[in-house]
Amino acid sequence: MAEIELRGVRKTYGVGREKRVKAIDDITLPLAATSVVALTGASGSGKSTLLHLIGAMEKPDSGTITVAGSEVTALRGGALAAYRRTVGFVFQRYHLLPGLTALDNVIASVLPYRTPFDKRKRARELLTAVGLSGRETALPSKLSGGEQQRVAIARALVNDPAVLLADEPTGNLDSATAADILRLLTEVRRQHPMTVLLATHDPQVAAQCERVIRLRDGAVVQDVDLTGEYPAAEMIRRIGQLG
Repeated sequence: MAEIELRGVRKTYGVGREKRVKAIDDITLPLAATSVVALTGASGSGKSTLLHLIGAMEKPDSGTITVAGSEVTALRGGALAAYRRTVGFVFQRYHLLPGLTALDNVIASVLPYRTPFDKRKRARELLTAVGLSGRETALPSKLSGGEQQRVAIARALVNDPAVLLADEPTGNLDSATAADILRLLTEVRRQHPMTVLLATHDPQVAAQCERVIRLRDGAVVQDVDLTGEYPAAEMIRRIGQLG
């Protein structure tokens, strides 16, 4: 189980020669194992940066990030690469390789590595699980936006990750398709327990999560637990107030 803990995490980017932007400003935050957490806030509030730091795509300037008891910020070389393979990423723009079929796009992320499973069999099983049975040989150009995002989710799950990081996964989709993708993520997490962090601008998307953390200028300004007995409309109203 992947419990995540951030302590005093800071990340600053340089703009020009003088101006510095605090992308993440001294965040200390525990995230329970197998929880589903939404990160909300305006563009530039630090949502994507926080996902990148937890996924070890970037390093913080200071502070520590611990995942499942391992201090990620201290990992180097092969140990860091091994950790990254325990994290699944889903992005707004899908990032599918246009010349590869749906099946091969799922396999691509694990192709360079030895795995304890048959890659093609696992990819077929995942495409079936996300509702794309029979579409294995389709190129991305022949898939709808929702179908492409389903392929991206299957790709993120191919290595059975302990942590799933989703950056605006419904941002390019219409409301009906976005709802389908959210239901899919909920079902996947139910069948394969993992810790899910989802960055979103949409209150209705955030309301499907168990906890909502609002960022502003790289800092946590609100933290709301939604696991209580609230009707869906009330949860959406509460999340909307965070914006």
